Amino acid sequence: MLSPELIELSVDNNFAEFKVTPNTHGPLTEEGIYTLLSLPDFDCLFPLEPIIQKAVIQVNQLCGQDDGQFEQFFQIAERRNGLIEVEIHDDKMTAEMQLTAAWGGEEVTIQDVLKSLKTNNVGMGLSKVKIQTLLKQLTQLQPGQTCRSIIASGKAAKNGTNANIDRKVPLARERLLQPQEREDGTVDMRNLGAVIMVKPKDLLIVKHPATEGTKGYNIHGEVLTPVPGKDIKLTPGDGTALDQNNPNHLIAIVAGQPVETKTGMQVDDVLNIKDVDVGYGNIDFKGSIMITGDVHEGMLVKSTGDITVMGFVDSATLIADGDVIVSKGIIGRQLKEKELSTKIKAKGQICAQFIQYSDLDAQGEILVTKQLLHSYTKTKQKLTVSDPTGRRGDLVGGIVKADKGLKAVVIGATAGTKTEVFCAMKQSDLKQNLKELEQSIREMVVAKLELAARLKKLPPKSEWQGDAMMVEQVKMMLDQKQLMVDEQAKEEAEFELIKQEIESYFLENRIEVNKHIFANVELHIGNAFNRTQREHGTCIVFNQNQEIAFDYSSRN
Repeated sequence: MLSPELIELSVDNNFAEFKVTPNTHGPLTEEGIYTLLSLPDFDCLFPLEPIIQKAVIQVNQLCGQDDGQFEQFFQIAERRNGLIEVEIHDDKMTAEMQLTAAWGGEEVTIQDVLKSLKTNNVGMGLSKVKIQTLLKQLTQLQPGQTCRSIIASGKAAKNGTNANIDRKVPLARERLLQPQEREDGTVDMRNLGAVIMVKPKDLLIVKHPATEGTKGYNIHGEVLTPVPGKDIKLTPGDGTALDQNNPNHLIAIVAGQPVETKTGMQVDDVLNIKDVDVGYGNIDFKGSIMITGDVHEGMLVKSTGDITVMGFVDSATLIADGDVIVSKGIIGRQLKEKELSTKIKAKGQICAQFIQYSDLDAQGEILVTKQLLHSYTKTKQKLTVSDPTGRRGDLVGGIVKADKGLKAVVIGATAGTKTEVFCAMKQSDLKQNLKELEQSIREMVVAKLELAARLKKLPPKSEWQGDAMMVEQVKMMLDQKQLMVDEQAKEEAEFELIKQEIESYFLENRIEVNKHIFANVELHIGNAFNRTQREHGTCIVFNQNQEIAFDYSSRN
């Protein structure tokens, strides 16, 4: 072991000085020097490893040489003060602090911490408790050891919620799913209850307004602006008005049938007819139409509201700005290739218990509670072929185009009837919308930069604040800048929504089958295609990497 006399503190007490004569004390090892540094008064100093390595090499080279009789001098350790390191995350929402225990120097104090925070511009979201805990941990560390913790966290802005509409009255189509219960507890499928009617002052809709959201901040104290929720315009339709005491309440001002519109509701006059036949003639009515009997072959019924038929529709044409609800069935026949005798078109929904050989076109959902046979079906929303229990609902033959997917109990037939299903075909449109929105946001960013550059070039305010015209121009520029900021925030929020819709598009818009898909069913989901060769049981069918995939995990 090397003699303790070979090491001593420097005059200023900041270094450990190692004095050795090669021919007397050599050869050396690094281990021997580190043993000296473990002695009291030196064990708290920071070893200078490169100098220690140099000392060993130099002394060992001089051993047995003439120059080895001369004393060599090395500063092999030094005092070091405690260290503070602050790491700020890229999003400026979190700051972490690491404290390193001193090597015989001055330990970190609360004043040092505060100074470091100021240097790094960390002033918001600080946790006094976490800083105090770090300083307490520091006192228990050996020289050079570290402790680390998050000591500041920003507060994310909370985006506003979108406005939503809460409808307070049922619609005619909902009667189809609510057959009346008899006194003995059984259900009368033929009795769908009274016609839905409202009277003046009845509450139709409650609008829950959009919220602005809550501002946030990052650790530098910069304000984070929330994206306000999207508003929905509540517009009174015919026969309705906004409540004078609450503009978010839509009420009826006349008696009639409530009909849903894109921006609210209207209350229609109701034309009551027993049967629509040659004796009565075609109908084109401004309002809703209630037909208690049937619509016969060759007849045309048009309405600006809902069309409700309590009986059957047979080889006729129904066109409604609202919903088309047929309590019993819609019947048609094949006239020639791809032309059917019954045509139903609705800007709202189409609902019926039974449909065959009919051309259906709806902007809203299509609901068939029992069977949809050999028809051409088109909806911008979802097609459902199922009763409320999910036990009955057959889709057989024809062509289905359902933008938002399909739910049925059975698709196809044991006989292998050709049935074509197309859904989720609009993802490319969404991608195009996203591309256009991205370009718009990029152009807005450039415009904002140009406007900011113009504002920056303005002379000092003191030179123009007395010029009314100049003040107005500057105000217009600042207003324009704020409009750009608000519009960019809205478009960025819309961009994220569309982006999420694209990412989840094929998971959301899919085919759900409660019991069976039989052979010879052509499934088109986006660009994916499959013609079934066998029967499939309960499953969910979706587009996975541009191929049709069957998920059977939903089986009971």
